[in-house]
Amino acid sequence: MSACEEVVIEPDATRGVAHNPIDEVIASRLSCREFSGSPVARATIEQILRVARFAPSGANIQPWHVYVLAGTAKAEVSAALLHAFETEPSEHVSEYQYYASEFPEPYLGRRQEFGRLFYGSLGIAQSDAAARSRQTAKNFGFFGAPVGLIITIDRRLAMGSWLDLGMFIQNVMLAAVGRGLQSCPQETFAKYHRILRPALSIPAEQMVACGISVGHPRERGRARLMPRADLEAFVSFKGFED
Repeated sequence: MSACEEVVIEPDATRGVAHNPIDEVIASRLSCREFSGSPVARATIEQILRVARFAPSGANIQPWHVYVLAGTAKAEVSAALLHAFETEPSEHVSEYQYYASEFPEPYLGRRQEFGRLFYGSLGIAQSDAAARSRQTAKNFGFFGAPVGLIITIDRRLAMGSWLDLGMFIQNVMLAAVGRGLQSCPQETFAKYHRILRPALSIPAEQMVACGISVGHPRERGRARLMPRADLEAFVSFKGFED
């Protein structure tokens, strides 16, 4: 599979249709890190969140909470986060562990490939720590997106509710694509919960899970940068031969 692949949606022979609109939305979602800055109306974000809330959750718990930022409020939060990133680089950590302490294969190889492809696409050498830091800093401005979401979950819930939260977050991103927008999920916001909590009046029982940048992409129709494994790498079929 090439590093910069074009997503191809195969015809659905079982239904006799060339393209499924849901497949189109899923395949065209990407993590956008360059937004045009064109405004997105509050009504559009409300539509996205209204449809995203239909994500499944065990016992219908619906464990998510969303803080929506735009305009001056977003700028103030971004400035505070960027200041902390630049002046207190080692004093902010997430309340949960996102990555494993050690990666077995094939995950280690995939992570290393991500670094090569991502920084290579930006012309940043792996050894250029200053340039990598400048790129990381763009997270806190939501990559120029006009809307930023901060997603939290009640810390009193268990791992199953985190699965539910992931489905809700995916729904948010897909609903954005359906409205001509793109997004970028960003775990790095979780590290700065001590700043976000007072700024957004987040209650103590809520844990910051991630942020999501939402807006119009600066470039449309870009090829997908990150490859995806073929089915043989992650699917096991049983019983279809019977």
